[in-house]
Amino acid sequence: MKLKRIIYGALSMALLASCSDQMNYHEYTNNDKEYIARNFGYVGGLITDLYISLDADFGNYSGAILGAATDEAEYAYTGNEIYDFFNGAWSPSNPKSSLWNKNYTAIAKCNQFMEEFTGLTFPELKYNADYEKQMFRYNNYQYEVRFLRAYFYFNLVRQYGDVPFTDHVMTPAEANTLSRKPAQEVFNYIIDECDNIKDEIIEDYSKLGDMALGKSETARANKITVLALKARTALYAASPLFNPENVKELWYRAAKANKELLDACEKAGMNLVSYASLFGDTNWQATSEIIFGKRNAESNSFESYNFPIGVEGGKGGNCPTQTLVDAYEFQATGLRPDETEGWDPNKPYYDKRDPRFALTIIKNGDGGGSEKEGKRWPSYNENTLQTYYGGANGEPLSGGTPTSYYLKKYCNAAVDLRSGKSTKMRHTWIIFRLGEVYLNYAESVYRYLDENPYATTKEFPMSAVSAINKVRARTGVNMPAFPDKMSKEAFWKKYKNERMVELAFEGHRFWDVRRWKEADKHFKSIDEMKITRNVGGDYNYERKTVNRQWDDKMYLFPIPQSERTKNPNLTQNPGW
Repeated sequence: MKLKRIIYGALSMALLASCSDQMNYHEYTNNDKEYIARNFGYVGGLITDLYISLDADFGNYSGAILGAATDEAEYAYTGNEIYDFFNGAWSPSNPKSSLWNKNYTAIAKCNQFMEEFTGLTFPELKYNADYEKQMFRYNNYQYEVRFLRAYFYFNLVRQYGDVPFTDHVMTPAEANTLSRKPAQEVFNYIIDECDNIKDEIIEDYSKLGDMALGKSETARANKITVLALKARTALYAASPLFNPENVKELWYRAAKANKELLDACEKAGMNLVSYASLFGDTNWQATSEIIFGKRNAESNSFESYNFPIGVEGGKGGNCPTQTLVDAYEFQATGLRPDETEGWDPNKPYYDKRDPRFALTIIKNGDGGGSEKEGKRWPSYNENTLQTYYGGANGEPLSGGTPTSYYLKKYCNAAVDLRSGKSTKMRHTWIIFRLGEVYLNYAESVYRYLDENPYATTKEFPMSAVSAINKVRARTGVNMPAFPDKMSKEAFWKKYKNERMVELAFEGHRFWDVRRWKEADKHFKSIDEMKITRNVGGDYNYERKTVNRQWDDKMYLFPIPQSERTKNPNLTQNPGW
């Protein structure tokens, strides 16, 4: 296991001001303990290194995103490693273990920081004009580190269930004797840790007064970020995968934690913003809704992976499924196409759908027009997209979409991939945002209040339906409210659909379906749409179902065989 003492031989470091627009990296080579302890900036660089270890999914699987292992998308290149999740190639010897290695390495760094780099006073710097401000930030680092350590453990327990646990620096020999700590105990640790630091960590970096350094610090964890981790952890701990006996007290804890978070967001003046503003290169400015995100350096790799084939520089990539397209309801009625009288499954019914559809997915006939109209996709493409078979952007071209759709969400249309004109832009991966919190609260309070979606109490005055309706009524979406008098079965179906639409391609679907233990309903197949063009210029649409492999052992990842070889105390997850 990679739970070992970290020796910082060469560490990419940055002054952790978390500037509103970028992080500037510097190289230091003499990073032994004594050297680092001499300077605020050097210690701050250790914290920055931990923030860099946060997860994001702008194509982690050789361009494929985790959504392509779900019913959200299909990757256009069948040889991609994402197919291992559902073609039988996934195993303890092919465990998809990058998260294991990355998070345990980060946890080891957190442990080392807490043991070796807290309690410093920097006496050589005490006469500097900014000494008091720098010490103020330094004293906050320990709470940021404890949050980050808890977050890394959440990633691990979500993926593996029971996991090895340590909160102190260990020798390799110690690390290789750890057994797996029960998942509920790890969840409890995360929640307790959040409770212990929520009133210690800086509450709002924009309101530091005399302690401000004159720079925006919105990329750092604050009190609301800590509450967000607590609330999401409580939801997972209460979910069927980890709570098979449906212990009601766990749902109460989840509802209470999400209510606490919503109250804190309201107190801070946060609110739901336009859906369109959440996923572009300036989305980090949407601080009214985005609680926490990982800011990546300028790049164009995500656009390269996902701009349509046939557009210069585009490779196709993560193609939304017809399954996902079907989830977008008609705006006038709030009904899916398959809930609408006269529905023909071989017709896509694109018109008058939920506005989130057009903000998430590119379809046949989109793009083109003048640049002034702002409808081109991407902005440098002058041609209308042809995703039908034989079209300029369709099959049988290598990389042509197998579903007839391309991904729009998180792709920036202003990125130019043309030779000699290439441009790059910033990308911020959203880790926590208010829209998700309303949905998490709705699920938690629904389960706690006897699966009555309209129930309220003095402690929980907002019903599950009311919370969801806030998300649907946001600016630029304006979808009809959930109907009155739904059965619990009808509510649960509609809630899952709302979550799929609202959080599409944000990394939730893979984990939501697992924690619900409903993969047999959603992950055994996907639907594609095959489009052909007739001589007269109209189109034929044919729905095609593609089967995928699912085994219940896949609810949890396999423990890497390489780790079990090093540590005989690591048991394997069931079925692997």
